[in-house]
Amino acid sequence: MRPSSPTATPPTPAPGPPAPGPAPGPAAASAPGPGGGSPVPGRVTVVEPGMLRRAVTAAALGNAMEWFDFGVYSYLAVTLGKVFFPAADGTAQLLAAFATFAAAFLVRPLGGLVFGPLGDRLGRQKVLAATMIMMAAGTFAIGLIPSYATIGIWAPVLLLLARMVQGFSTGGEYGGATTFIAEYAPDRRRGFLGSWLEFGTLVGYVAGAGLVTVMTALLDERSLLSWGWRLPFLVAGPLGLIGLYLRMRLEETPAFRELSDRDGAADRAGAPARPGGGLRELVTTHRRALALCVALVLAYNVTDYLLLSYLPTYLSTELGFDATHGLLVVVAAMVLMMAVNGPLGLLSDRIGRRPVLMAGCLGFLVLSVPALLLIRRGAYPAVLLGVGGLCLLLACFTATMPASLPALFPTHIRYRAMSVGFNVSVSLFGGTTPLAVTYLIGATGDRMVPAYYLMAAAAVGVVAVLLMPESAGRPLPGSPPAVASEREARHLADAG
Repeated sequence: MRPSSPTATPPTPAPGPPAPGPAPGPAAASAPGPGGGSPVPGRVTVVEPGMLRRAVTAAALGNAMEWFDFGVYSYLAVTLGKVFFPAADGTAQLLAAFATFAAAFLVRPLGGLVFGPLGDRLGRQKVLAATMIMMAAGTFAIGLIPSYATIGIWAPVLLLLARMVQGFSTGGEYGGATTFIAEYAPDRRRGFLGSWLEFGTLVGYVAGAGLVTVMTALLDERSLLSWGWRLPFLVAGPLGLIGLYLRMRLEETPAFRELSDRDGAADRAGAPARPGGGLRELVTTHRRALALCVALVLAYNVTDYLLLSYLPTYLSTELGFDATHGLLVVVAAMVLMMAVNGPLGLLSDRIGRRPVLMAGCLGFLVLSVPALLLIRRGAYPAVLLGVGGLCLLLACFTATMPASLPALFPTHIRYRAMSVGFNVSVSLFGGTTPLAVTYLIGATGDRMVPAYYLMAAAAVGVVAVLLMPESAGRPLPGSPPAVASEREARHLADAG
């Protein structure tokens, strides 16, 4: 990052409702920092392209590793049920495996409560490096756990502990990664650059699904149960080291450095300290933004987990697909999402986040039942059409959420708010989706339950999108405008 020219002044904001949160107050200009300088408070931050590329890459890789694990666990749910819960019948094994999957989400809010405040106090980069280490260690440990046949009840206990380490670290991962990219991105490109975070999610899913598909095609069931299932989890070790290296090379975000410089100047001047950004402030001053965050994440993650994590199991257990073909259908849909994710993020920069998000919500309300009826026909063209259509709607969320959610909160509380709001919603609604849908199908015998679940989540999303402020093209609350070039900074200064 480097400061704009000394004559730069804050631009006049675009017409429309103001972004939430306080505007940046006056403070003394900070000295340039290493590798590109610091933003000048109250003026325009010019984003250095090289540092921006590294920030997006490092954040996306961490997200890819997180979802590689979740994808592998979901796609191996039937196998893991047999390895760790062999005494149960088929349905009970699947429920036990998904219950262990869901248990990790119960500790995510705890991780958010720990890592969120640290991210707002110590900095985003340090905390993201710590979450990378823990996430890689938890995933790698799963690949080393002996089976139930070897150590009995301790096998599922150790699996649960490893999943809880993963969940605890993930509590600080997504909120930090979205905050990191949002605070680095120029205002007019935040949607497109944020979409790369979810591109990393899809890469992780595709890599996990691809590896499981290859294993199930090449290995017989005995080999898969004895040692093959371990391989995907052991891959997390090298991936974690690569991600840690990339994150350790990053500078702190300009918004956080500007906030730190402002606090330092106020302290030297003897001014009263600003509010500490505690949980009390979050649930009082920012309760509306927090509620919107929870609702948006609910709509996003219920659809995400149902389509990308649960659907392969639905195709095999409810519709009789063999495991390999069920995985290939979902992989094909995710590749389609990867192709449209960036363009939809770019579209949200041009027409706004709200229209793109609303298109996804309304699409799920109208098309979930027809799409699932297509899927239930069982013919591959119909299944591909149904799954592909639903995943295109999901891409409306993956392309815009990383830019929409951080814009709900000001800089001094953003990491904490994202970690708490996101993880509470994921824990209560997203991570429990496979378990809830499996239970409801078993209890009611209605194989259309997934469609009804999607529609309920979409209805919540419609209300949240109607109430959320539009943030496209605007500075983040509490931060000066961010642009991609000195020329754009001069243009904004002249316009002001």
